[in-house]
Amino acid sequence: MDLAGSGLLLIFLIGVALLFDFLNGLHDAANSIATIVSTRVLPARYAVFWAAFFNFVAFLVFGLHVANTVGKGIIDPKIVSDAVIFGALGGAITWNVITWLGGIPSSSSHALIGGLLGAGIAKAGSLSPVVWAGVNKTIMGIVLSPGMGFVLALLLVLAVSWAFVKASPSLADSTFRKLQFVSASLYSLGHGGNDAQKTMGIIAVLLYAHQAGGAGGGDFHVPMWVVLSCQTAMALGTLAGGWRIVHTMGSKITRLSPQQGFCAETGGAITLFTATYIGVPVSTTHTITGAIVGVGAARRVSAVRWNVAGGIVWAWIITMPASALLAAGFYFLARFADRLWG
Repeated sequence: MDLAGSGLLLIFLIGVALLFDFLNGLHDAANSIATIVSTRVLPARYAVFWAAFFNFVAFLVFGLHVANTVGKGIIDPKIVSDAVIFGALGGAITWNVITWLGGIPSSSSHALIGGLLGAGIAKAGSLSPVVWAGVNKTIMGIVLSPGMGFVLALLLVLAVSWAFVKASPSLADSTFRKLQFVSASLYSLGHGGNDAQKTMGIIAVLLYAHQAGGAGGGDFHVPMWVVLSCQTAMALGTLAGGWRIVHTMGSKITRLSPQQGFCAETGGAITLFTATYIGVPVSTTHTITGAIVGVGAARRVSAVRWNVAGGIVWAWIITMPASALLAAGFYFLARFADRLWG
């Protein structure tokens, strides 16, 4: 699988990238809809349509900063080959399927970045192709996004509790049921803006590698057809839903009221908007989990099922190394197939 490969191979790899994007939407559907479903504000079958729409239109709101980070800020674009992209996507997709079947809300984003690192390092045989500035930015996002989601959600719970201290429970409930439509929309918008751009970056760097017969001599950019294809694939994946993970995110970590759901979604949305505008490929899973834990802890520390949250954190820790190892295996498989069928 060298860079001079056929147009059919390029089309195949783009298809695999869009499959990853679809599975990303499927896997991360819970991030957008778990709170609004668990609070019974919107039935799940309608919530997925709501989230899918805002996932798709996100490209109208955000730039392409995250796509640029993933495309040329994780590994050196000059080392990218068809086999590297195949390895990265194979590792990320495999890890997504494993965690989806287990109902584990791991990060599709970090699975993809781990896959890129694993396949790139496997090709180079060293750490030389790693762009440490982009990797450090991503690692910082792993820590800061759930922390920021936690703090913002906690502060929002305190603020709205004070604002509605004299309101009747029925008034507060009806108000936040309406407001959850807004907060869920914003979170879905942030999810579509940050996550879909990661696949855009993969396809863009693949196209870059194929320019000038594989010399990568052109400019790195993201064509509009790539933007629309990735937003569509993610929206379709969201429509397919990820019900196992919805259950974990929406009820196993802590029980949510409409007020808490609004605070979790709003805190998470602010985090995603900030990260997307500065080009940090954060995990929407990490972000909403941190926000849900924040609203639970605002009620009382014991309201959070810390054993469930702890299991999710362990999944976060192993996602990048696990997907990197899988990606390296897929890279060597691709090289072996290339030699075999030469």
